[in-house]
Amino acid sequence: MTIKELPTPCYIVDEGLIEENLKILAGVMERTGARILLAQKAFSMYALYPMIGRYLSGATASGLYEARLGAQEMRAPLEKEGKYCENHVFSPAYKEEEIPELLEYCDHIVFNSWNQVKKYGERAKALGKSIGLRINPECSTQEGHAIYDPCAPGSRLGVTRKAFEEGIRKDGGFLLSLLDGLHFHTLCEQDADALEETLKAVEEKFGGYLKGMKWINFGGGHHITRKGYDIPRLERCIRHMKEAYGLTVYLEPGEAVALNGGFLAASVLEVVHNGIHIAILDTSAACHMPDVLEMPYRPPLLHSGEPGEKPYTYRLGGPTCLAGDVIGDYSFDQPLQEGDRLVFGDMAIYSMVKTNTFNGMPLPSIVLKDRTGEYKIWKRFGYEDFKERL
Repeated sequence: MTIKELPTPCYIVDEGLIEENLKILAGVMERTGARILLAQKAFSMYALYPMIGRYLSGATASGLYEARLGAQEMRAPLEKEGKYCENHVFSPAYKEEEIPELLEYCDHIVFNSWNQVKKYGERAKALGKSIGLRINPECSTQEGHAIYDPCAPGSRLGVTRKAFEEGIRKDGGFLLSLLDGLHFHTLCEQDADALEETLKAVEEKFGGYLKGMKWINFGGGHHITRKGYDIPRLERCIRHMKEAYGLTVYLEPGEAVALNGGFLAASVLEVVHNGIHIAILDTSAACHMPDVLEMPYRPPLLHSGEPGEKPYTYRLGGPTCLAGDVIGDYSFDQPLQEGDRLVFGDMAIYSMVKTNTFNGMPLPSIVLKDRTGEYKIWKRFGYEDFKERL
């Protein structure tokens, strides 16, 4: 099967490109002793979990279903090969009825408040789980993406220093004695300079408690596999925390695992004109690439240019009723025609995990391009997938 024979729309995940990212991450682990986990919220194509688990230390989840997926599709198959993969979970708040399963699937449980530690910490500790608390170092390094800033004023994510110390005073330090580590996640698609700045704030506000801990988790948002990322600076940050406090260091990137590792193939359905040329595709920004509207950003498109760069410029939009279902403006060497195939880049991350069926839009098929270059359809979706969600 060739790319021209694939049904559209479809996500195409390139196994070889994912593996190149994993080799970079494995190199960081080997040189520093850090443990790197797949953040499933960004990439959950479990067909590749065994390969990912062979390179990384395991996976991290944002709730019960991801925790179960990581345990069943990464840890279980690799245990048969003699490798143990860690399975972590963090949630802003846990449901009582989900705790038994989470304690079955996960070895690290990170809580978001002292109250959550009080409710569930002793139970988890009794089962031998490693307990963590998410902190808020109140150090914003985001520019222009407030929706992704956990350190913004009024954030619900993480315990500030004031709340941290109030909790210790309130219970005499008992809950602190349950903790094995501290977790922070403040970055989004950022370089190691932002991590370095954040670590200074973490040490300033929480350094007095770090020497009593076993580990620290730097969270995600590290664009480690992006060209030009400052890996030596990242490794200095890791070594500093190990040497200064005797901590095991965890990182849990999602994007870095699958960055530039996938594509979204679409077809032109119609070309119309309303002051500008508009091509309507069989894929939707709102349904199939929602980060285009949320960030917002303009996804890369193979063999295209900026508006006006090439002779023919088009606005690319989806087939839904949402007026703002627009992917962006692109230029081409030739006029677009009905049936033309377009391929968007960097569509492995925050795409499959965020799809929806607004307007009854079909979900894109999922295709795996293996290391031999062969395309294999991994999943197809139809009417029942739409219907059963309602």
